[in-house]
Amino acid sequence: MISSQPRGDKDDDADRPGHGATGSRGNTAATSVPPPLAGPTVHVPLFEFDPSPDAVINPSIHRPRLGFPRHAVMCWFGNVVRERTAGIEPVHHVPFEHGDHAVCVIEHSGVPVALVSPGVGAPAAVTSLEVVIALGASEIIGCGGAGIVKAGFDIGHVIVPTGAVRDEGTSYHYAPFDAEVAPHPRALAAIDDVLTAAGVPHDRGLVWTTDAFFRETSAKVARRREQGCLAVDMEAAAMFACASFRGATYGQLLYAGDDVSADEWDHRHWDKHQGVRDRLLDLALDTVIRL
Repeated sequence: MISSQPRGDKDDDADRPGHGATGSRGNTAATSVPPPLAGPTVHVPLFEFDPSPDAVINPSIHRPRLGFPRHAVMCWFGNVVRERTAGIEPVHHVPFEHGDHAVCVIEHSGVPVALVSPGVGAPAAVTSLEVVIALGASEIIGCGGAGIVKAGFDIGHVIVPTGAVRDEGTSYHYAPFDAEVAPHPRALAAIDDVLTAAGVPHDRGLVWTTDAFFRETSAKVARRREQGCLAVDMEAAAMFACASFRGATYGQLLYAGDDVSADEWDHRHWDKHQGVRDRLLDLALDTVIRL
């Protein structure tokens, strides 16, 4: 499977890109109620959604920067980001124990855009998103790779998540219990406009966001396919939920990478398609400056 790479990117010390989208859910005042469980009542902390925006540690520790652009792109292709930002002094760093992620500002069609590789997996990616929003960004597009759940998508085919199935943990800290979360409708419309204008073939639909790269079993893949999922990633649901919670506009572009639609995994060398990755970042940049 691949990710948004939303699946992790090998180039970023992981073996796949982020798989990862929302905006429609917004802040909710009531605590969500978990579904009924058979047998004895079980308390699941994951369902303890707290709508308060304040926590013991807040993203405001990263103070807003004067002149920081309101447009940002979160790109899971680390090598592409490094090439685009070569020679540019970072304006900030997202701190991680394994190494900081640079936040740089580039110009696209004369518009300043913050560009960062957010890290693979929902917790790391959302941490980067929180920091970028705290710095001052409000219009954000993500781009990465995903593993195909529905057979038939060639390598590089563009997939636009219209929602993400929440099979990870991070999104539940930003949105009440529900099966799915969606991208911001403005972001989704802008993505559609850019792809149509550029003549880029693409498919829209659900993606499956999971935390467990090695637990995409055949049975789970079949269930997600029956649910309508086109692909699997590792960040989209959490990114959608976080952006919505913070009042930011966020949408995501993915490209079809590895293939988990059959019993045997087909890597398809999805992470070697440099031209596809460069093009997807360009499309993300074209989209974000429309917001």
